[in-house]
Amino acid sequence: MIGIPAFPTRHSSGLAPFSESTGHKLVEQGFSLLEVLVAFTILALSLGVLMQIFSQALNAASLSGTYGRATALAEAGLDLVGIDIPLESGFRGGETEDGLQWRVQVSEVSLADLHLLGDAPLPAYLISSEVAWETARGTRHVSLVTLRLGNAVPEG
Repeated sequence: MIGIPAFPTRHSSGLAPFSESTGHKLVEQGFSLLEVLVAFTILALSLGVLMQIFSQALNAASLSGTYGRATALAEAGLDLVGIDIPLESGFRGGETEDGLQWRVQVSEVSLADLHLLGDAPLPAYLISSEVAWETARGTRHVSLVTLRLGNAVPEG
């Protein structure tokens, strides 16, 4: 072969491989096995972290929704006193279809005990509404309390 210089064809010499038949340098293509394994490891760790973040976000959103429903139920319990629940000492409770347990308690109190206005002509009632539910981390609850004045007690 005239005019073709003899170049080293070994890669270990530090030069790029050379094709004797075409006279062009051979270019290595692709990744080594180690590079591929490192890339997959980084990808797996990244996806694991992302999955954990999304899982925590979903749990927080679910818990927030449950707290919202529980608070609305507790407010509804306070609103029912004097309408469906008589304004007298006692309690009522129950459970919703989605597992929220509610309890409304009405207790007559003296305004003098609360250091308010001395002796008032109207009876006062302490109304508490509590909603509880079970989670994987234990029992959670929402409590609302208010003070309501009753109707004037007829003298006689």
